[in-house]
Amino acid sequence: MFLRVMLSLLSLVATTFVLFGGLVLLQPEWIFSRLRQRSPEVLYTVDTQKLLVALTIDDGPDANTTPILLDILEEHRAHATFFLISERVAGNEALVRRMIDEGHEIGNHMTEDEPSIRLSIDEFEEKLVQADEVLSAFGDVHWLRPGSGWHNDEMLAVMEKHGYHCALGSVYPYDPHVGSAWFASRYILWKIKPGDIIVLHDHQARGRRTAKALETILPELARRGYQVVTLSSLVAGAGK
Repeated sequence: MFLRVMLSLLSLVATTFVLFGGLVLLQPEWIFSRLRQRSPEVLYTVDTQKLLVALTIDDGPDANTTPILLDILEEHRAHATFFLISERVAGNEALVRRMIDEGHEIGNHMTEDEPSIRLSIDEFEEKLVQADEVLSAFGDVHWLRPGSGWHNDEMLAVMEKHGYHCALGSVYPYDPHVGSAWFASRYILWKIKPGDIIVLHDHQARGRRTAKALETILPELARRGYQVVTLSSLVAGAGK
């Protein structure tokens, strides 16, 4: 009897996990609609029929992988918003300047690679300001993506206080967890539509996978007529 009950519970947990995981992986539009209703100040997508999409790349800069990404973007005349971790900027200042010089933009991804939601609100504000002091030396920074993406209303209020807009995304192939450039590229090309925001990652193995994925994604998006732009360009260009 006990064994049957345990098996039933395990089956229920497994079914729930598969259903929830499937919903998250497929990222249906109604999920983003609900999220936008709850937090309209958070950017997930932009409503447009124009063939514009934004590319965002988290966790750089990385002396080994970021130059490769920049070369690929230049080759395909694409632009991105790089959400940088400020403790990784020291020694890589020339890379950050290259981003700006080549028409990309930078965003605030906090001081280190950690889930921002686990910080107290005072710690979150302190680290936001610390990262801003480093990144704003390269120009105005308006976009912030909290570590791991999770946020709450208090965090959003702190971002607004410091002149930031929270930007997440709508096409995320879970590339930190699914170590396959093949999957990332196929997933993005399957899901993409006008106004989407793609989320990928830089730094070490993640950056190498992103480079491989972009070599497939960018020429195919160009073939479909899409422009790959920064977040600010997506927002500005969508209504024109």
